[in-house]
Amino acid sequence: MSGGIPLLAIALLEIVWIVVGLVVMFTFLSVVVLSLVWLERKGLGRLQRRLGPTRTGPMGLMQPLADALKLILKEDIIPSSAEKAIFWIAPVIVVVSAFMIWVTIPGSPDIVLKNLEDMGLFYIIAFAVVGIMGLVLAGWGSANKYGVLGGLRAAAQLISYEIPVIMVVISVAMLAQSLNMIEIVEKQASYPYVLIQPLGLAIFFIAGLAEVGRTPFDIYFAESEIVGGPFVEYSGAHWSVFFLAEYINTFAIAALTVLLFLGGWSGPFLEGNWVIIWFFVKVYAVIAVIFWIRGTFPRLRIDQLMAFAWKVMVPLSFLTIVITGIYMFYGWPAWSLTLMSLTGLLVVAYVVYRRAVGPANLVAQVRARQVALQAERRAASQQAPS
Repeated sequence: MSGGIPLLAIALLEIVWIVVGLVVMFTFLSVVVLSLVWLERKGLGRLQRRLGPTRTGPMGLMQPLADALKLILKEDIIPSSAEKAIFWIAPVIVVVSAFMIWVTIPGSPDIVLKNLEDMGLFYIIAFAVVGIMGLVLAGWGSANKYGVLGGLRAAAQLISYEIPVIMVVISVAMLAQSLNMIEIVEKQASYPYVLIQPLGLAIFFIAGLAEVGRTPFDIYFAESEIVGGPFVEYSGAHWSVFFLAEYINTFAIAALTVLLFLGGWSGPFLEGNWVIIWFFVKVYAVIAVIFWIRGTFPRLRIDQLMAFAWKVMVPLSFLTIVITGIYMFYGWPAWSLTLMSLTGLLVVAYVVYRRAVGPANLVAQVRARQVALQAERRAASQQAPS
C-alpha cells in the first residue's frame, strides 16, 4: 500500500499537468486565432486598397474580440428537423481534431506538450483526418440538402487532397529517417529540405490549403453555389467553433510547412528556448502567403478542384516518393534530388499554366479573326465602285 500511494500520486500529478498543459495550449491557440483574424483583415484590406478594421481599439486590434463576443451572444438556432445529437457533436469533432494535433507539434526542442518521438508525425496525420467525419456529420445532421451536399463535397475534397499530404510526409520521413518532429528539424541543420525537395514543399502547401478549405479551395462551403455547405444551418457559438477550427488548422499547416521544409526553429543569433521566435517568424510568414493567395486567386469549380487533385497532385506526390527513393538508394549528392524535384515542378507548372491560359488564348484568337474580318469588309466596301 505504501508503495502504491506514491505511484498513484505521481499518476494523478501527471494527469493534472497534462490538463493544465491542454488548457494553456487551448488559450494560446485562441489568442493565435484572434491574431490571424486581425492580420487577414488587415492584409486583405491592403491588397484591396482599403483600411481594414480601424475603429474598435487601436488599429482595430479589438475587432476580433468584438466579433467573438458577438458570436457567443448570438442566438443559437437548431432546426426542428435536425438530428440534434449529431448536430451538436459535429463541431466538437472538428475542433477537437484540429486541437489535438498540437499536442505533439514542437515550437522548439523543449517547448512541446508531449513529444511522441517516432509516432509524432503519424499521430498528426491520423488525427488530421478525423475532422472529415465532423464535416460530413454537420451536413447530415442539419437535415438540409445544401448541408448534405457540402458535407459530401468536403469528404471528397479532403480525402482526395489527404493523399498528396501523406505521400509528401512519407518522402520527408525517408529523408530524415525518422517520424520524430524534433529529429526532422535537427536533420535540417545543414540545409532545409526545401532546397532539395521544392516539389514536395509545393505539393504539401497546396494540398494543405485544400485540407483547411482556404481559397481557392473553399468549395465545400461555397456561398455562391451551396449557400454555406455543412455550416448552412449553424449560427452563434456552434458556427464559431467551425471558424475556430479553420484558423487552428491554418496555423497547423503553416507550422508543419516550417517544420518539414523550412528548418523549423533553426536560425542565427538565438539559442535555447528563444529559438521559438524564429519558429513564429517563419510560421507567420507562411500564413501571410496564405492570406495573399486568398486575395489573389478566384475559387475553383468542383470539377476543376477534383481534376487537379487526381490528375496533378496525386501523381506528383508519388513522383516525390520515387525520386526520393532513387536519391537515397543510389546515394547520389543532394543536388541531384534538387534537380529532379525542380524539373518535375517546372514541367508540371508549365503544363498547368498552358491549360489555364488556353481558354483566354482561344478567345483572343477568335477576337483577332473577327477584327481582321471586319477590316477586310471595310476595305472591300471602300474599294467597291459607288
